[in-house]
Amino acid sequence: MADVKVYYDKDADISYIKAKKVAIIGFGSQGHAHALNLKQSGVQVVVGLRKGGISWSVAKNMGLETMGVKDAAQWADVIMILIPDEEQPKVYKESIEPVLDKGKYLAFAHGFNIHFRQIVPPEFVNVFMVAPKGPGKLVRDEFENGRGVPALLAVYQDYTGDTKEVALAYAKGIGATRAGVIETTFKDETETDLFGEQSVLCGGLTSLMRTAFETLVEAGYPPELAYFECIHEMKLIVDLIYQGGFKTMRKFISNTAKYGDLTRGPRIIDENVKKKMKEILEEIRSGRFAKEWVLENMSGRPIFNALLAEWENHLAEKVGEKLRAMMPWLKKE
Repeated sequence: MADVKVYYDKDADISYIKAKKVAIIGFGSQGHAHALNLKQSGVQVVVGLRKGGISWSVAKNMGLETMGVKDAAQWADVIMILIPDEEQPKVYKESIEPVLDKGKYLAFAHGFNIHFRQIVPPEFVNVFMVAPKGPGKLVRDEFENGRGVPALLAVYQDYTGDTKEVALAYAKGIGATRAGVIETTFKDETETDLFGEQSVLCGGLTSLMRTAFETLVEAGYPPELAYFECIHEMKLIVDLIYQGGFKTMRKFISNTAKYGDLTRGPRIIDENVKKKMKEILEEIRSGRFAKEWVLENMSGRPIFNALLAEWENHLAEKVGEKLRAMMPWLKKE
């Protein structure tokens, strides 16, 4: 296994991005953080938005210059696209591709549309990725506190020969090089990101919690107890792992819990689960999942909406809502 290359402040020359005009397309979680951090770093930034949208006035009130998406893309040297994956191809085709001049830089924070060729840039532009490994609020908060959130960096197309330098400068402008920027590829970032979301972070975790909740309720235990033990307390464990890995988590749980963890956990997540994970990974790598998601969006998301509604009406959600009302500190957080 090859060592990854990690870059820090000393490896990035911010003058590369300060010499460019940057358009941030979108003003969601990542968009607002990138735009504000870059501006605070002395970079010339505009936010490209749908005129008259809610975000237009929000960005204006934060002291940022706004333009329509096409105008912003035409004005900019570097175009960072930070709108949802499923919206990017249409916006790119209508408002960005027509104004792409030779030598411009097309940037992303996730490789999905480039890797799966939903967006195919012309050969005369540069394409790079800077993907912070944290939500936009954290990217902004850490920057303001003089720190940064680690990020991934990749170069897909290097027409002018300086794309990596510009990408590193961009990463420095949002504070990522303070923590460390790991070099990767669009392929690896996209496939590992999708796999993590599907098998663990979202799909695996929520299904594990819901199935455990159902097992206790079906065995006759009160749903309130099932919710606390199988869903609510997940945060305590994940926070400990987040702070110091499995070793730290196990320092803070009882020996009884630790023994059950070590002896029963592998019976739940067994070789059959690993086999299923390999199947999911292959669906991602082959492009099957991407094709399925693109078609789902084209048909109005019938499966997506039905599954979402089914989850939202599950007993665990109703019980959780009642129990969370007993914990006013959650609203404060």
